[in-house]
Amino acid sequence: MVASGTDARTAAASVVDPEIRVITIDELGILRAVEEDRVSGRVTVTITPTYTGCPAMDVIRADVRRALAAAGYPDVDVRTVYSPAWSTDWISDAGRAKLASAGIAPPAPTPAPGVVAPAPGVVALTLAVRCPLCGSPETEQVSRFGSTACKALWRCRSCTEPFDHLKAL
Repeated sequence: MVASGTDARTAAASVVDPEIRVITIDELGILRAVEEDRVSGRVTVTITPTYTGCPAMDVIRADVRRALAAAGYPDVDVRTVYSPAWSTDWISDAGRAKLASAGIAPPAPTPAPGVVAPAPGVVALTLAVRCPLCGSPETEQVSRFGSTACKALWRCRSCTEPFDHLKAL
């Protein structure tokens, strides 16, 4: 029986990423599925890490269980799947906007079907990352490693501010 009136999907989707506190796991594309067994009341949540070995996954699993328990779902199984691998294409438009608002440059999405893209086997290269603070394309990567393993440290040559860039995977 659900005490709070919040459905299981909504409860799980509300969990905030512990490393990037401005975005939910749903907006980041980590939340893959939420299934509720109406007979037993058990909820199964499927998540995919941004990369294998992500240190935040234990916290995310605990936060998902906590959010569902608060919504009236005490019996929760959180499963981690690695295939297909997470992609930055799974970040929602709202998530990209939240990242940019927080000063984290989101990666550009992959072109939609029908849009001219690189030939098979060709890797697209990001030549410039726009500064999330001033919008300038005059930026440089300072370090491949940022505040977390999934981010790189960049600096804007125009406004001179440093910022994180979520690595495209």
